[in-house]
Amino acid sequence: MALSSDAAPVSSPAGRTALVTDSGPEVNDLLDDVLKSENWNIQRVHDNQAVLAFAASNSFDLIITGAKTRGPEDIELLRRIRSVRPHVRLIILTDEWTSGDVIAAIREGAFSYLSGPLERSALLETVRSAMPSPAWDDGIEVLSATTDGISLTARCDFETADRLVQFLRGAKMPDLSESDRESMIFAFKEILRNAMEHGCNYDSTRHVEISFLRDQAAVLCRVKDPGEGFSLEELRHAAINNPANDMARHARVREAQGLRPGGFGILIAKKLVDELIYIGKGNEVFLVKYLRPSATQMSSSDLSEST
Repeated sequence: MALSSDAAPVSSPAGRTALVTDSGPEVNDLLDDVLKSENWNIQRVHDNQAVLAFAASNSFDLIITGAKTRGPEDIELLRRIRSVRPHVRLIILTDEWTSGDVIAAIREGAFSYLSGPLERSALLETVRSAMPSPAWDDGIEVLSATTDGISLTARCDFETADRLVQFLRGAKMPDLSESDRESMIFAFKEILRNAMEHGCNYDSTRHVEISFLRDQAAVLCRVKDPGEGFSLEELRHAAINNPANDMARHARVREAQGLRPGGFGILIAKKLVDELIYIGKGNEVFLVKYLRPSATQMSSSDLSEST
């Protein structure tokens, strides 16, 4: 595929334009397929220097870095672009990831971070979420971070929840199998949305506390919302408490309470992780995924006492 820094953009009724850095034929074709399917104009350039030059003199709805560059190079590019365009949406692509790069990307205000091998579904979901919305980039605040863990707060809205999930997808931890990683991501997504919906009523003035920690035995995630909490045993609108002879009871309860269809989130999350533990009044939950069967497992009671 020929590159041209002044090539005419693809025709698009929506008028959104993405500045895309060369990633080689295979990734370029994937990016073109996804962006064109969503009616984006495409402006492709060779490298980060060209991105910086174009971004300084033109306004783009989205910037995507090249997968061939390393994370620190793209993070430095992001810093320099944000000095002149503070609310730019930039997606970092990289063939190699480190936990430090993911944390730096969040700190510096990257819209998302995707590491190889790049999957069409993840890219499509990220591109679809990169739509104009006010003050998108103040939704996530890093409180503390090390190479083994991070603590942050997240604004209670759909867009911020989706961005957090994409950042987690970008972390390809080598000591966690792909199937276990996807299970952890899906469980986290369900618990996070549950916290934002029932703990915050999707009030964008409120925030959820989130922590991730990895050690030699397990990956642990903590989600705490500012709500009043609940008793899991009395949670009638969730499928996890349906009696065996009435698996649709929660659906009738949700309809009577005016809640959206659903209620399977906690049940699904519980089956996808090794431990799902509610603490205190019910507004704080821990998800635990053990890294190997022989690891010394911390019991639910031990974890409760330690908190």
